[in-house]
Amino acid sequence: MTTHTTSKKPRPPIAYVGAALLVLAGLSIGNHYLGRSTPGHSNSDRNSDSKASQVKTIDDRMSNGAHSFFPEDGTPDKLTAIAAYASADYGSAQTFFDRSLSKKNNDPESLIYRNNATVASRNPLKIAVSVPTSADASGSREILRGVAQAQTEINASGGINGRSLAVTIANDDNDTKTAQQIAQTLVNRQDILGVVGHYASSVTLATADIYNQGRLVAISPISSAVQLSNKSPYVFRTVPSDSIAARALTDYMLQTLKRKKAVVYFSSQSDYSKSLKGELNTAIALQGAQVVGEYDLANSSFSPNRSLEEAQQRGAEVILLASNTGSLDRALQVVQANNNRLPILAGDDVYSSKTLDVTRASGRDMIVAVPWHSLGSGSQNFATRSRTLWGGDVNWRTVTAYDATQALGVALQQSPTREGVQTALLHPTFTASGASRTVSFLPSGDRNAPVQLVRIIENGRSAYGYSFVPLF
Repeated sequence: MTTHTTSKKPRPPIAYVGAALLVLAGLSIGNHYLGRSTPGHSNSDRNSDSKASQVKTIDDRMSNGAHSFFPEDGTPDKLTAIAAYASADYGSAQTFFDRSLSKKNNDPESLIYRNNATVASRNPLKIAVSVPTSADASGSREILRGVAQAQTEINASGGINGRSLAVTIANDDNDTKTAQQIAQTLVNRQDILGVVGHYASSVTLATADIYNQGRLVAISPISSAVQLSNKSPYVFRTVPSDSIAARALTDYMLQTLKRKKAVVYFSSQSDYSKSLKGELNTAIALQGAQVVGEYDLANSSFSPNRSLEEAQQRGAEVILLASNTGSLDRALQVVQANNNRLPILAGDDVYSSKTLDVTRASGRDMIVAVPWHSLGSGSQNFATRSRTLWGGDVNWRTVTAYDATQALGVALQQSPTREGVQTALLHPTFTASGASRTVSFLPSGDRNAPVQLVRIIENGRSAYGYSFVPLF
């Protein structure tokens, strides 16, 4: 594990101070990396102009350490480190990334860049991670923490057959066209041997054919839509598919709650949301229960109060939330309007501190299906390690990203080539040590793993007064 030094170091060269000031000027612009263009082969770590309007190439959305995607994390030491990295002074870059991490140890971008600087001259094996840093900075950090922790542990244990792991960060903004350009650029970069990504199911679906044609493995830590199953022999995921979550929620509804009539809330603008809704409908119908109403959270005329009144008139006994990130606010309005009248079951996108903060008492006893929880069985060791590294608890997105990176590391150990990685992952005996359970894949590319049901309970030690805890 990386040690963040606080020892005194020489002052940075004047050139780096000036370059850091230029980077700071660039980072002060809120939407820094918004340019889109046809992908090319130029160096992804070249210094981009600080003016957002002049960022024009897809390469400005990628970095090994020469620019930052998180302006708010730009400590003076980090800015100096980035300037040093851009000048290929990797020793100074490592020093100042370490300094920055000693002050802000929960910054995964700095840890990835620090690791990259450390191994830059050692012929490392290279992978990439694609996240929506502008569209969802918080979710992106969660994923990057998993990648950074796995990279740190892999390199600290001697690397992969003696070679360290370097990680390129890409910002796809959760936009399908941008993600396709990034995927094509990564395919064109023959040194990239695997990808952790993408975020939304629709984005991963949009890039699948590109990775397939380029014979480059992509492992999504987030995308759970059932349409990804068998989509491409080069696309995998470490999050269980929606069919598994739907079955777990349906079983709880029927066997524990003894309720047979449900109302489902979803977003027609999200492949993930539509997938989870469809799987819930199927699981409920197969067990002789009934969905008495469906409401589209993306509908401009949607009303939480009116929909609940209609659903209850139709006999609804349970609320099922299949919302996505974009429709979470409206889903939480449903929770507040319900005010504990009907039990609520939800998919993993509802697992958020925002849910606890907004719903408070009205969200009490809500059940959410997630891939992992720090208090779940077998999670304690990883939870302790991550808490030590980051100074706080991590969530399931960090875990599934960690598992994806570990899987790539084991596959690279067996064969450090693109096709070798894919062959290794699909082998029936393939396993990798994950955060709390072994990582293995079905022939469909799906993770062979269950979900964890968690409940919202009142907890005076939480900043919100409520917490998610494992149901069993």
